Amino acid sequence: MTRVTIPIGPQHPLLKEPLSFLLTVEGEEVMESVLRLGYVHRGIERLCQERTYVQNIPLIERVCGICSHVHTTTYCQGVEALSGLEVPPRGLYLRALMCEMERIHSHLLWLGVLSKNMGFDTIFMYAWRDREIVLDIMEELSGGRVSHAVNVVGGVRIDLDEEHARSILTRFDVLEQQVERALELIEYEPTLMARTQGVGILSPEQVRRYCVVGPVARASGVDIDLRRDLPRPPYDRLEFKVITHPAGDVWARTLVRVRETRESLHLCRQIIAQLPDGPTSVTAKRRVPEGEVVSRSEAPRGEVIYYIRSDDSDKPARLKIRTPTMTALITLPDQLRGATMADVPVVLSGVDLCIACADR
Repeated sequence: MTRVTIPIGPQHPLLKEPLSFLLTVEGEEVMESVLRLGYVHRGIERLCQERTYVQNIPLIERVCGICSHVHTTTYCQGVEALSGLEVPPRGLYLRALMCEMERIHSHLLWLGVLSKNMGFDTIFMYAWRDREIVLDIMEELSGGRVSHAVNVVGGVRIDLDEEHARSILTRFDVLEQQVERALELIEYEPTLMARTQGVGILSPEQVRRYCVVGPVARASGVDIDLRRDLPRPPYDRLEFKVITHPAGDVWARTLVRVRETRESLHLCRQIIAQLPDGPTSVTAKRRVPEGEVVSRSEAPRGEVIYYIRSDDSDKPARLKIRTPTMTALITLPDQLRGATMADVPVVLSGVDLCIACADR
């Protein structure tokens, strides 16, 4: 049978960001694939060395629009460690609240994108409708729906009063009902299961070999989550389950993300209930003592790592970012090999691609 090369990207209805695949197919079966990045490279790490620690915060928010808050959280944690700063407990709780709402927002966005690419427009519209609840809350807290500018070195610039907390909890009740309906649909809807079960399988061995993290790893039965394994306050005082599934396919990734959404709602309720009194931030000096640090956080897509080296000035001497998307991207040739062309959109959507954070 004749082999044909089919290009997907860099501009394609399937892709929300520029990425290029060359698929070699025989009939309907994908035999090989070649991945190319580089279309949105912005040199963010180098730009950070030209700006002060304070100026870098809004820049780092632009690494990824969907996980903007967790990136600045990880960055600020590192700068605070180098500076010897202790963030007030209230500030840490509010940081965590925004992180968990960002996780909910990210997972619902992903569910909508996956559903749209499979042709399930109704699920897409419901998922994005429910996501608006979280975006509205985050906008009320920070003033921004995507870039929140909440973090400062030394804490956060926002606060939460009792009346607003009660309003948030009421809306969480509505959102939880919608999440339960979505979960029931994913677990039992035969058409969705037929499109996702057995598609894009990654074994635990492949996950470990490629250093995959986050929901993709947990959906292959690899039990990792930094919130539990390296608990920073307030996660050391909160109760939650690390969601895993052994199947390793797109269906398992869908289940893991929606169940994690439910857990994040549970975490948000605990954070609001336990929110301590006191200030939300402390004053930080502009110059950071000489040293180096590695800061890690559990983003919606998995572990984010920031390496920061300081030289006793007001600018980083070096900043290196490791996002979870790159390791998921390099598994795609394995996932696509042997798949049908109809399954390509499901495989690509299933790993929750974020080209902006992988190709900085």
